[in-house]
Amino acid sequence: MSDYFATIHWERNPAEDFPSSNYSRAHTWSFDGGVTVPASPSPHIVKAPWSEAANVDPEEAFVASLSSCHMLFFLAFAAKQGVVVNSYRDEAVGVLEANAAGKMAMTTVTLRPRIEFDPANTPTPEQLDELHHRAHEHCFIANSVHTTINIESQ
Repeated sequence: MSDYFATIHWERNPAEDFPSSNYSRAHTWSFDGGVTVPASPSPHIVKAPWSEAANVDPEEAFVASLSSCHMLFFLAFAAKQGVVVNSYRDEAVGVLEANAAGKMAMTTVTLRPRIEFDPANTPTPEQLDELHHRAHEHCFIANSVHTTINIESQ
């Protein structure tokens, strides 16, 4: 068992009208490795000026965590099989919509990894599919959610 920590910090600006919902939602996420990330709500959820477009929002972070977890397992399994990966880029997308219970949820995340392999170690299409399957089956984040996760491999 392992514990993971994040500190979320928000502070009200006394000049803003909190009861009228006229307040900044900007906050920070701090992690035990020393990184602090500016965060805010999605501009799709809370309109400007109370969403800061340059900040990370929870929905984006959710998609990124699924993509990152998948990639890390993919790289580990590729290395164990002697498949040399030169680069990995995933332009993942998540869909926020009403689920079967009528609640807003991230119902689907589609991973779109584009992977460049060392020409001397390029996997067959079958090996590539197996690497993605194994990565998905082992991803801690994917195993923790009800979201449908699709993988559109190259």
